[in-house]
Amino acid sequence: MIGSALLDTWLMAKRSIMHIIRSLDQVLALILFPVMFLLLNRYVLGGAIDTGNVSYANYLFAGILVQTLAFGANYTTINLAVDLKEGIVDRFRSLPMFSGALIAGHITADLVRNIISGTIMVAIGLLVGFRPNATIYEWLMVFGLAMLFSLAISWLSAILGLLVKSLEAAQWVGFVVIFPLTFVSSAFVPTDTMPGPLRAFADNQPLTHVIDTMRHFLVGTPLDSSGWLSVVWSIGIITVSIPITIRLYKRRSAK
Repeated sequence: MIGSALLDTWLMAKRSIMHIIRSLDQVLALILFPVMFLLLNRYVLGGAIDTGNVSYANYLFAGILVQTLAFGANYTTINLAVDLKEGIVDRFRSLPMFSGALIAGHITADLVRNIISGTIMVAIGLLVGFRPNATIYEWLMVFGLAMLFSLAISWLSAILGLLVKSLEAAQWVGFVVIFPLTFVSSAFVPTDTMPGPLRAFADNQPLTHVIDTMRHFLVGTPLDSSGWLSVVWSIGIITVSIPITIRLYKRRSAK
């Protein structure tokens, strides 16, 4: 039973990955969007932002990486909306396959997409001045947290994909959620430069904790409580999102 479910999930993931390879816009988004943000922030804002003893290139990288992972995981919203709109879900329901394979497959494909994006970001970051001092163990911690965070955003994105009624809505709804969260965080500037209420929000939202934890492992900045909070936030989002996603999927696929 478990083996069959894993095989079905892999087949759905393979299908989603093939869509990435065959879609020029997804390939360009996979590469150009995060690189553009990295270069613009590095060379346009870098000279105007004081990050103390840490160079801005080192400070910025963790924020851009988390932003890239968040937007990459958001493809679950779009891909689910496309499947529901085209009616292929009904076709899959008629097959003897694991009922959750479609959603799990899209989420697995998002993880693959983010591994590729993350690797590209590391390479470009090194070219523009990012100089990590992380050990192999610390790189593994960054990779593990990146995958956990990607899973959390993907499951959250699955909920959005099941709630929206059109493909157009799916294309912007994730952007509206993720974009403000990345900017009102420690991704691009230290939070102590923000006004009081904005800083309070930035200091206590999940992206800041994930960014600060990755920044600690990569370049040795202080960690405080962000290490365990980043894990708690990610696991909490996954735990809450999975049953909601299953319920919404059963409701949408039954129509």
